[in-house]
Amino acid sequence: MARRDLIRPIFGAALGLGLAAAVLMPRLPAFAEAAPRRLPEAATRSSEAPGHHVAIFAGGCFWGVQGVFQHVRGVSGAVSGYAGGARADADYRTVSGGGTGHAEAVEVTYDPAVIRYDELLRIFFSVALDPTQVDRQGPDQGRQYRSALFPRDAGQAQVARAYIAQLDAAKTYARPIATRIEPEASFYPAESYHQDFLALHPDHPYIAANDAPKLDALMRLFPERATPEPVLVNRPPA
Repeated sequence: MARRDLIRPIFGAALGLGLAAAVLMPRLPAFAEAAPRRLPEAATRSSEAPGHHVAIFAGGCFWGVQGVFQHVRGVSGAVSGYAGGARADADYRTVSGGGTGHAEAVEVTYDPAVIRYDELLRIFFSVALDPTQVDRQGPDQGRQYRSALFPRDAGQAQVARAYIAQLDAAKTYARPIATRIEPEASFYPAESYHQDFLALHPDHPYIAANDAPKLDALMRLFPERATPEPVLVNRPPA
């Protein structure tokens, strides 16, 4: 079981009790081994038709990855969910067992006229995860927390492979990048209580220790790409 599951509820009905209990517990330490940094631009740039596009990223707990992309200019949606397995297994309790093939992932909808796929990759690798960790991220361990990209077409796959090769060739990290490229995977949205978690619960001990620093790094390292207001899945009524 991942350490975050010791301080967060598994089911939506337990959310209130989980948050109430969490305030009495000490913050868990962050386990990231590669500090956030502003990585170089991709040498291979995306060529995308006008209109909205979708990209899927997995980098450990989807709370933090979603929280980062919700604050990126040009992103109109970021949804936490599961990718890499079957529809029948796409629920939190089953995925948490680690044997479904799913990774916790985030589906990002973006406008390439504002931010291209290769620029999203740059932000992802710079601030959203430590891409050298294998089948874990921070305090969470298991294949469901692997680092992975799920390209939606051949163009995304080519750009993703080229950027990973570029970073490895430059010896950006002390260890090789472990991020997997897994094409032709379906995405299934996660339960509603997982959506907008960073935005709604910034003081949750897991968020404060592991995910808020990622958002801080986005604002600090990419101020030209960041927006203070998140794009929420569950938008409040007007």
